[in-house]
Amino acid sequence: MKTSRRQPLYQRLAEQVTASVHSGVLRPGDRVSSVRQASQQHGLSITTVVRAYELLESLGVIESHPQSGYFVRAQFGRDAAAASLQMSPSAQATPAEPHRSQPLPVSAEVDVSRHVLATLKSIHQNDAIPLGSPYPDPTLFPARRISQYNGAILRSGGPLGVLDDLPPGHPDLIRQIVRRHLETGLSVDPGDVVITVGATEAINLCLQAVAKAGDTIAVESPTFYAMLHAIERLGMRAIEIPTDPRVGMDIAALKKVMQSQPIAACMVMPNFQNPLGFEMPEENKRQLVELGSRYNMPIIENGVCNELYFGTAHPSVLKAYDKRGIVLYCSSFSKSLTSAYRIGWTLPGRYREQVEKLKFLNTLSTSTLPQRAIAAYLTAGGYDRHLRRVRRTLQQRCDIMSAFVGRFFPVGTRITRPTGGYVLWIELPAAIDSMALYRQALAEGITIAPGRLFSTSDAYRSFIRMNYSYSWTPQIEQAIRRLGEILAAMLE
Repeated sequence: MKTSRRQPLYQRLAEQVTASVHSGVLRPGDRVSSVRQASQQHGLSITTVVRAYELLESLGVIESHPQSGYFVRAQFGRDAAAASLQMSPSAQATPAEPHRSQPLPVSAEVDVSRHVLATLKSIHQNDAIPLGSPYPDPTLFPARRISQYNGAILRSGGPLGVLDDLPPGHPDLIRQIVRRHLETGLSVDPGDVVITVGATEAINLCLQAVAKAGDTIAVESPTFYAMLHAIERLGMRAIEIPTDPRVGMDIAALKKVMQSQPIAACMVMPNFQNPLGFEMPEENKRQLVELGSRYNMPIIENGVCNELYFGTAHPSVLKAYDKRGIVLYCSSFSKSLTSAYRIGWTLPGRYREQVEKLKFLNTLSTSTLPQRAIAAYLTAGGYDRHLRRVRRTLQQRCDIMSAFVGRFFPVGTRITRPTGGYVLWIELPAAIDSMALYRQALAEGITIAPGRLFSTSDAYRSFIRMNYSYSWTPQIEQAIRRLGEILAAMLE
């Protein structure tokens, strides 16, 4: 079986073991090489072998016997081995990627908040399986350590009043954010930062600063529904731009739209976009910023998933190509450190004064205690080590969920190949109504995010988004199997 040079080493080892089972070299009940032996035999690190064995366990190829090692599962016969080989994300049987979107070039009113609110409320209904959650698994975050800083600050008796950290925000946190940007390749002046209540407030403030009710805003198609919320809240209209699941927004299509009608601003998520998971190529980023500069069009950049990359280097940002201050960068710690505290920030460029004023008018200030607790955590160090662990975990869980979707969902299913983040975008056979699937799954305690949430139209009627960040458990495995059964019944 051919393997890609880019294929992670742990995946390659997992496929080699599975191939051995398929060929009969390893039979049900046979003992597999120990982690240390496999490390020496294949010239791999212990960590790589452990990841491969964890993947094989999740796929049901091997099982761990305490004090004895790993063994081929007794019920894992030749047919099951062949099926498992097809579950590998790199195998030829892997589902194709979703089709490139082709939305109509017309602006539309936005009305998605009702659907989104109902979906979010259902996520924790009766301990439902959270495949529809908009946040990563909270157990990935160092909640206890941040709580310890929280407690220490409270015990110190320092000022924590509403007026103690008026915009732009607490100087210690701003300093740490500037340092972080510098480490990832973006030079930022501390005076450019405004602290917000999460990225959601940052996006709303930036949009309010650059456009008014009735204006048309260009967005990706599909787009993250927080973008659509902001447009809906401010009484604006959205126009969806064709977006490729691998490289992002079609810059030429955007330019054509801009030449035919007034566009007040563009809202994009160039890195690990939710729900598509792509990373926009460098040249596309440069072209987008140049286009915005040429037409004096503000660009609101959502960077909340930038830290969750699967590659070896931090992705660049649109802001790095901005020479005229037209890019308003928004981010938060909700996807990389903690979703409990709702701390975000923006670099609004030439619109900084308007954004700071709007921040004061909208929410007065951002809570002091979580700002100081996160600043203390970042100052103490360990953030990069935490992020490396999170990235490894997310990539492995992405591989596993992709494999199970490929195995149990019906023929014709297409899935994205995320290069970061924590969600899969899944195109189901055209006959499937994802809202009907959502309702049936919810009745059985499984949540998903139907495609209707990610567009102003019904163009994604047969699409769903699933969150792969949660620890792989028998319950999640069974949920995906059950979704496959529901889909099969719907097609019949």
